Amino acid sequence: MADRSSNGDDASTCSRDVTQPRRRDAQRNRAALLTAASELFADRGLEVTLDEIAKHAGVGVGTAYRNFANKDVLIDDLLVERMSAMVQLAEDGLAHEDPWLGLCGFLEQALEMQLHFKGLKQLLYERSTAHTRIDQARAGLTPAVTRLVERAQAAGVLRPDVAPSDIPMINVMVGTIQDVSREVEPGLYRRYLELALRGLRADGPLPGPPLDAVQVETAMRTWHGR
Repeated sequence: MADRSSNGDDASTCSRDVTQPRRRDAQRNRAALLTAASELFADRGLEVTLDEIAKHAGVGVGTAYRNFANKDVLIDDLLVERMSAMVQLAEDGLAHEDPWLGLCGFLEQALEMQLHFKGLKQLLYERSTAHTRIDQARAGLTPAVTRLVERAQAAGVLRPDVAPSDIPMINVMVGTIQDVSREVEPGLYRRYLELALRGLRADGPLPGPPLDAVQVETAMRTWHGR
């Protein structure tokens, strides 16, 4: 009896010894894939493939697909926190005692985030059934930006003909300058952001009406799909 008991304990110990290293390897592989994806998405945007991410992580393609069924699942896991952080920027702007500085601060910090993570801009205004968690995290962004605009207008510091839908278009406009000048002068976009902000406080009517929410989404989808 004693011998059988001893053999059983040995077998159990061996099983644990094999399983734990495998689990640690799996955790390291997943972490390596997330790190690689973060680096590639930041540098090149979301067009990179899961195969490229696996290569950058130094793991096999099969390992990548065991951890993430497809690239959309990986994007959801990786970027949901960044999207939540973007919404928090808008909430922080609302908490600022100065309505103008709250609005300006949101735009400045949002563009700063996009400067360091190229793929983020693609997720800000495009809705996708593949990115459910990101869409849920983003749900609070439009209402918060609307309140930022309305609060600044109520305080008399933002021109009355600015619409909430103008804010994402300004973001795209200045963000495009980021993309163009990224390798030459990464901070150049701040010059044009300041020009845009001064325009938001200028007198006189703006030419043409703003886009509505559906038009903004269509414009973003068309632009990223070109």
